[in-house]
Amino acid sequence: MTDHRIKGKTVIIAGGAKNLGGLIARDLAGQGAKAIAIHYNSAATKADAEATVAAIKASGAEAVALQGDLTTAAAMDALFAEAVAAVGRPDIAINTTGMVLKTPIAAVTEADYDRIFAINSKAAFFFIQNAGKHLKDGGKLCTIVTSLLGAFTGLYSIYAGSKAPVEHFTRAASKEFGARGISVTAVAPGPMETPFFYGQETAESARYNQTAADLSPFSRTGLTDPEDIVPLVRFLVSEGWWITGQTILANGGYTTK
Repeated sequence: MTDHRIKGKTVIIAGGAKNLGGLIARDLAGQGAKAIAIHYNSAATKADAEATVAAIKASGAEAVALQGDLTTAAAMDALFAEAVAAVGRPDIAINTTGMVLKTPIAAVTEADYDRIFAINSKAAFFFIQNAGKHLKDGGKLCTIVTSLLGAFTGLYSIYAGSKAPVEHFTRAASKEFGARGISVTAVAPGPMETPFFYGQETAESARYNQTAADLSPFSRTGLTDPEDIVPLVRFLVSEGWWITGQTILANGGYTTK
C-alpha cells in the first residue's frame, strides 16, 4: 500500500523560490520531505531561491535551486532532467508559476497574449507532461491556478483565460496517470497578498478585493493569505490523495463554481 505521508518524499516545485511556492517548499521540508528541488525563473529571484534552499536545509532536507525560463517544452524537459539528476525521481510535483495581466480585451496585444499563454497554459501543460513521465507510482501532482475561473468579471480575460485550460489538463491527466496511482489536482486561490496582485490593481480595486470575500474580515489582509493555501496543497499531495481530477477554489467565499 502506498505511503501518502510527506516524510521521506522527494519534491519538485516550479516557482518555489518565494511567495506561495517558497512557503510550500519550507512547509514540506518541515513535514519531513527528504529532498526538494525548487525552480526559479531568473537572476531577479536567485537570492530568494538561495534563501529558500537554506531554510529547507535547516529543516534537515536536501535542497537544490534550478533556474530556467519554462516557456518551452525543451526547457521543461531540462528542468525535470536536472531535478532528477540532483535529488532523484520525484514523489510530488507542484507548479506555482504564473503571470498576471489586468487589461481590457481591446488593449491586449498579440505579444501580451502569447507571453501569458506561454507561462500560464503552455508551461503548465508541459509541467504536467513531465510530471507524468518522472513521478514515481503513487505520486502527487498539483498546479496553482486562480479563483477567477469562477468569476464573472472583466479585465482579467487573458489571465483567467490562460489558466482555464489547466482545469481540463488536470482532469485529463488524472484519467491518464490514475492507473499508476498518481493523483492530479489544481488549487485556485483568490487574490493573494503578493506583489503580483498589487502590481495590477488601483488603490480602489485593491480595497474592494480586500473586502469581497465572505471571510475577508477574518483574514490577515482581507485577501487570500498564501499561508492559508499551504495546508490545502499539503493535504492534496499527501493524505488527500483520493481527491483527483479536481480544481478546488480556496478563496474565503470570493467566488464559487
